[in-house]
Amino acid sequence: MPEPFFTLRWQGDVDGHLVLLDQTRLPAETAYLDCRSVDDVRQAIKRLSVRGAPAIGVAAAYGVCIGVSEGRDVIEVCDYLATSRPTAVNLFWALDRMRGAASRVVLDPVRGPDRGGGPPGPLVNQLLAEARAIHDEDRQQCAAIAKHGADLLANLPPGAGILTHCNAGALATGGDGTALAVIFELARRGKKPRVFADETRPLLQGARLTMWELMQRGIEATLICDSAAAQVMREGRVQAVITGADRIAANGDTANKIGTYSVALLARAHSIPFYVAAPATTFDLSIATGAEIPIEQRAAEEITHGFGLQTAPAGAAVYNPAFDVTPAELIMAIITDRGVLRPVDADRIRATVA
Repeated sequence: MPEPFFTLRWQGDVDGHLVLLDQTRLPAETAYLDCRSVDDVRQAIKRLSVRGAPAIGVAAAYGVCIGVSEGRDVIEVCDYLATSRPTAVNLFWALDRMRGAASRVVLDPVRGPDRGGGPPGPLVNQLLAEARAIHDEDRQQCAAIAKHGADLLANLPPGAGILTHCNAGALATGGDGTALAVIFELARRGKKPRVFADETRPLLQGARLTMWELMQRGIEATLICDSAAAQVMREGRVQAVITGADRIAANGDTANKIGTYSVALLARAHSIPFYVAAPATTFDLSIATGAEIPIEQRAAEEITHGFGLQTAPAGAAVYNPAFDVTPAELIMAIITDRGVLRPVDADRIRATVA
């Protein structure tokens, strides 16, 4: 049996620290990082030791606790962590939650709300309670997504092929995942799904992470190159596509790992339903469409020197967006912890997640 793993956990009490599974070292090595400073947490998020929108949000919440325990101002810590990655909205949602928790703690009626900068006390206790609540809620949201998604896909025949892109499992969340949680639940119900995992260039999250998770769970899975997705669909091997999301606009346009838009277009061309699984916290109703979603630009070396091996001529020009946006009209349904959104439009979204 594979050894059990955890994606992130808080070790200790108010004077504790954050422990993260270092996903940059998977699948060859299962190693954990001890994050004892807010700088450690920010760097872990930035270098993708922890990744996936929900997991980033949980890690950042715990990072606020660490930063304030270091004697730093809570607002300063939140603003600092917000600079780690720009696209995943759960990061900013979690930091807003932590700011709100801090504003509810008053030590001195003259000073007003305690913002840190002094010895740990009621403020850190309140912040840690809030971070733990965010973590617990994410576990519950993953479980609800799994149920709603499995109900939606209940009519798939046993052994149906499901294609996924990037990683949206336990490694990307504080619970069992989003897109992969649906697959895990289908397996528990005896549906025996057969998963095709895109490798997900350039950092190979599908190859390194999704395949690792699926094999840990005993799910039948086949790894394919990103460029093989169209051929696999044309051969009739795929009956559904399901991915996660990092930010969803008010109209349902969805940002996810680069290559997701291509997969959605291929699914439409082959009359295969394309689904997105994400918690309500991934929706950003402050932006009307996907055109307003900030897209993170990653280092050129991720393409020219992937995993330390030079694969392009020196000085090659590189464009390396980490995400793309799938228009709402290509999405059959969005599976959330509050239910299934179908059709995917602004009215349905606002009625469900506002």
